[in-house]
Parts: sequence; structure tokens; C-alpha cells
Amino acid sequence: MKMEHVNKVKLLSGIVLLGVLQSGLLSCSKENPLKRTFTSSFENVSDFDGFYITPQGHLNSSFHDLSDSIVFTGSLAHRAWIKGSNPPSTSTVNNNHRGYPTVQLYKTSGGSFTTPCYITFKVWLDMPLQASQNGGENDWFSFATFSDDETDGWARTILVNLSYDGHLHLQHVPNQGQQQYIFQTSTVVFPQKEWVEVKVYLDFGKGKYAKVWQNGVLVSHAHIENINNQLSQAHFGLYAPPQIESGVVFNDELIIEMVDGE
Repeated sequence: MKMEHVNKVKLLSGIVLLGVLQSGLLSCSKENPLKRTFTSSFENVSDFDGFYITPQGHLNSSFHDLSDSIVFTGSLAHRAWIKGSNPPSTSTVNNNHRGYPTVQLYKTSGGSFTTPCYITFKVWLDMPLQASQNGGENDWFSFATFSDDETDGWARTILVNLSYDGHLHLQHVPNQGQQQYIFQTSTVVFPQKEWVEVKVYLDFGKGKYAKVWQNGVLVSHAHIENINNQLSQAHFGLYAPPQIESGVVFNDELIIEMVDGE
């Protein structure tokens, strides 16, 4: 009887220990309910229900839809294209090309995401970019815009842009309107007319920095200042200066996830 009692105690102790280990493993996994995730493979516009979507034919030059012509996975991808240039922007009027759905996390039941966050997406771009020939603004293309602002003002933003010379870089770092880097590639060129993975790390809290990888290679790293520790909204798709006359971009496999760190 004593031996049977001892075996029962060992069995119960083992069950308790297993439960503790499993609890610890679950708390570190991506299934942790405190670490929220937003995903879209752009199969259905309902992924963006309740979020602002730019109007079709913005300024009669920017268009977007869900298309099966070029996809990374699944049946559809988000496609946006330019048909004709716009008048130059002024100090009071922004005539940039726009074609995208926004992801307004602050409108979801859980509210804005707390950083740090990883954002990963696939892009396919066909858009000639060149330096200005008359001393004006050089061509650029913006793949992503992130903001801590929970209003329509988008007052503080961090962008991931492609310059006319083919380099992917952070924009508005460390402050709005600035471009100062810890590291910025001058050798890794962004390939057009093929799928590319763009991965972004944002830490608006203790770390105060952002990083961008292109197909797994670090291409941009910068400090971030004067921003709240929240990712409130973002957009991916078409955002480009008014002088560009043509081009198309596809987006697929978007993931925004809260994480503990890099």
C-alpha cells in the first residue's frame, strides 16, 4: 500500500510539473492572446471592413482593385496602378497618387497595437523612377506608411520608401521631415517586376528605432523620436508623387504582429 501511495504522489507531481511547463511554453508562443495579429492575403475586401479605402479613380489617375493577374499566394492580390500624372502639389494641396485600403487598428475592438511590432508583406512593382530633370522633386514610391495618430490627420508618420536610385529606406526618421540613419544601404538595389519580401520592425517604446529588411537583408535602420508607443494605423499599396505617369504595384500576404522584441 505504501508503494502504491508513493507512485500516486509521483504521478500527480509529474502532471503538475507538465502543466507548469506547458503553461510556460504557451506564454512564449505567438498564440499568446496578449500579442495581437492582423493579417490579410487580399482575397476579400471584407478584411478591411470599417477602415478607410481611397476612392476609385483618385484625381482621375489612381486606381486599385483585387486582381488575379499577378499573385504570390492564393487567388487574388491587391493591385494599384497609375494612368497619367497629376498637377504638382502645393503647400495646401497634396496631389500625390493614392490607391490603397488602410488598416485602422485603433478602430478594432482591441484598439491600437502596442509596439514592438513586426510587419511583413510581399510586393511586386513595375514603376520607372528617375531623378528630376528640372531641379524639382525626384521620383519615389512608398510601400508602407505607419502612424501613431488615431485621427484622420496622420500627423506623425514613418514611411518605407523606394528612392529613384533603387534603394529601400525609412522616411521621416528620427523626426517628421528628417532622413538620418544608423545604417542605410547604398548597394542593395530593389528588384522590380518580381515578388519581394519587405519586413519592418517598429519599436516606438523603449527602443525607439525601426529597421527594414529586403528579402532578409537589412537595408535601413534609424532612431525614432517624438512618437507614442502605439501603431494606430497603416496603409500599403500605391502612394507616389504626382509627376509619375504610369506604373503598377501588387501587394500580398500582409502580416502585422505584436512581439516582445527582435
